[in-house]
Amino acid sequence: MDFMQIHRFFPFGKLFRFLLGMTVAVQLIVIGYNHYTGYHLIPGVDYFLFRLFRGTTLSLVAAFFLAYPNLFLIRYLHNVAPWSKTIFKRLIIQLVFSVLTASIISLSFTFTANLLTPYSEDFKGVIISNILIFIAVNILLMTILEAWIFYIENQKAVQVAKSLQEELSQIKFEVLKSQINPHFMFNSLNVLSGLINKDVAKAQQFIDEFSQIYRYVLETIEQPVATLEKELDFMRSYLFLQQIRYGTDLTYSVNIPSNMLSLVLPPLSLQVVLENAIKHNIVNESKPLSIEIICEGAVLVIKNNIQPKISAVVSTGLGLKNLAKRYALISDKVPEFKVVSGFYIAKLPLIEIDKDERTDY
Repeated sequence: MDFMQIHRFFPFGKLFRFLLGMTVAVQLIVIGYNHYTGYHLIPGVDYFLFRLFRGTTLSLVAAFFLAYPNLFLIRYLHNVAPWSKTIFKRLIIQLVFSVLTASIISLSFTFTANLLTPYSEDFKGVIISNILIFIAVNILLMTILEAWIFYIENQKAVQVAKSLQEELSQIKFEVLKSQINPHFMFNSLNVLSGLINKDVAKAQQFIDEFSQIYRYVLETIEQPVATLEKELDFMRSYLFLQQIRYGTDLTYSVNIPSNMLSLVLPPLSLQVVLENAIKHNIVNESKPLSIEIICEGAVLVIKNNIQPKISAVVSTGLGLKNLAKRYALISDKVPEFKVVSGFYIAKLPLIEIDKDERTDY
């Protein structure tokens, strides 16, 4: 962490007010103790104020010289020796650092103070007492700064978790809303109405697949991931309904190795890509739409020919943005969407999870 990062983490104003309060408190304790023990008597108010002002000023400067090295050390150790892994080692490092830093700065400021106004007490005794005071104060300062950083990071973590939860809830809502799309419902019910009079067996199959779709939505909407096998099952139900509507004008092929089926991805990922392909392209006898689904390594590739509708549906890109956000919640892998040689290609990374982490997705 550099100097600017320290200032962003600890605003100068807050640090100044904290150190000022701390140095005034320490000076009052030291002056009162010295006067009470007879080590250095205070003859009057004027002299008390002078000692308090001089001691506070020098101590405040010294406090900054102590605070910044402490902050740099704490932030550095957070990365290389976190408390969760090396408690004893970190305690020793911080204790030794606090003693050495306090001793060096104490000597520097004691000699400076003596040059400005020579001490009337035994200078050797002043040096020893100041070193002990600086060490005690620096250990206390290191402890307070550690607690301060822990509090700030904990507050930030709570805020981030809250933001992520809100964002996840919004994403789930958008996904669920897209599945209960009134156009999709209306078109499906129209198709079903026509089938009932023509082909009862196919109408029953249509109802079964339709119910499978919404059962899958309700089962997976709260899950962070789903297996590729379940996504492909959902895809077949979804495309079955679409093929009832478009017939042989809509075709698809799937070529996925069996060892890839246990890998996971955000639920309903395939539906987002397939819905985009059908919504934005012409699907008729003269211009059939063909969808190809394959694997390239650990990446699911969905490819379709591009034949945009004349009265093109305005795309908000919300579905793809939500899909990218859902990937960000579970992985550092990013889905890709691009046009290559007249084909729209979507690449969805497949994620491998440990057996210990696996639940019934």
